[in-house]
Amino acid sequence: MVTFSHTDTGTSEQDWAASGVAALPELPLDATELAAMTFVVLAAHPDDETLGAGGFMATLHDAGAVVKVLLCTAGEASHPDSQTTTPEQLAAVRLTEFDTAVSGLAPSATWRFLELPDGQLAANAAGIAEAVREAVSGLTAENVVIVAPYRADGHTDHDTLGTVAAEVATESGYGLLEYPIWYWLWAGTEDATWKNWVRVPLAPEARQAKADAMKAHASQTEPLSQQPGDETLLSGTFLEHFARPFETFAWHPSTAGTNSAADAERIFDEVHSREEDPWSYTTSWYERRKRAMTVAALPQESYESGLELGCSIGTLSEELAQRCRTFLGVDASPAALAQATKRLAGYPSAEVRHLTMPHEWPDGTFDLVVLSETGYYLSPEELTELLARIQASTRPGGTLLLCHWRHPISGWQLDAESVHAMARTQLGWPTHGLYQEKDFMLEVLLAPDKAP
Repeated sequence: MVTFSHTDTGTSEQDWAASGVAALPELPLDATELAAMTFVVLAAHPDDETLGAGGFMATLHDAGAVVKVLLCTAGEASHPDSQTTTPEQLAAVRLTEFDTAVSGLAPSATWRFLELPDGQLAANAAGIAEAVREAVSGLTAENVVIVAPYRADGHTDHDTLGTVAAEVATESGYGLLEYPIWYWLWAGTEDATWKNWVRVPLAPEARQAKADAMKAHASQTEPLSQQPGDETLLSGTFLEHFARPFETFAWHPSTAGTNSAADAERIFDEVHSREEDPWSYTTSWYERRKRAMTVAALPQESYESGLELGCSIGTLSEELAQRCRTFLGVDASPAALAQATKRLAGYPSAEVRHLTMPHEWPDGTFDLVVLSETGYYLSPEELTELLARIQASTRPGGTLLLCHWRHPISGWQLDAESVHAMARTQLGWPTHGLYQEKDFMLEVLLAPDKAP
């Protein structure tokens, strides 16, 4: 659990603006698609909906989408040391503020108050899950999106609500949008989590509606009184994060009838089109160190034929090509491959190819296959197919190298541990070497030699 206080200075909005957050790819849903969907917006406390998704709610209303809001608590514990306002009085104030805000953001939206105690959502997770299921009962999974706090936002109620939303979405195949709030305060721009997120641009009308809704939450943006314990909860510097001309979400598309590999192709091509090196492969010490360790972990000095799955802009490819008589790098992003092609121009036996794995696959066999920072962008079914392809294409005694970031990958079903575990289980190949640290894990599996 992240430890922070609302009084912390935190990361400034100027630093976030300089980080490139405004260049994140847009949510891949147009107005026509939005209009056909039902969005269930979850708020742990009054004002969460406005801070994290207020502009999006206004956008949904303008598009004609159905919006349902579930408010879990009245936020009665926001000023525990107040000498002028009891929790009951504060609850009444905040519920009125919430109604005003939601009515301004999305006049056609309906909302329900679950009447749960502030700060205790963890003890009421089952009831929240049931309320979400009731809100979407009878709807087609492909047309439902749950909008909830980011499940690692750092506030216990936010984390609980985000986790419940993720569980319900996963079990039924609903889409999920997670909105960060306190993350913008405690996280640093060097944290890579946000680089997998998407943004929703806000029209001037949506931005104004959000600003007006935020003013409605006066109990949080202004002092309750001049007495001790009644100080302003949300500072002006904190609110700067929510005055952006866009909102940011961790996007988990519906798993009902969607292809996550295709989603990855679209998202990452947009990322590479906007920025030449979006993950700082060429400049980050973390990336350069990890790349050196990856190459050093290869058990053979040279290979006849190497294949890199998800080669991106070709930084690792260039080093692998020096160890292979022939080398092929494949990726789903044409924009990334354009850079990889230039990077490998000096290696006549190396080439890159545009393929969307696992459904598209190169001909031939390989004695080296590298899957680095790619496996968790596939669904479990797609990874199963990919591993079958690897098994069929790897020569006896060949090397499979896996390397993945060990933190949660927002917007995707798998993580490093699950990718590596699936590879070990499905392939049944012995592990030649395994290295793990806080941020990444590196593993080498060896295909069995041909039976005599």
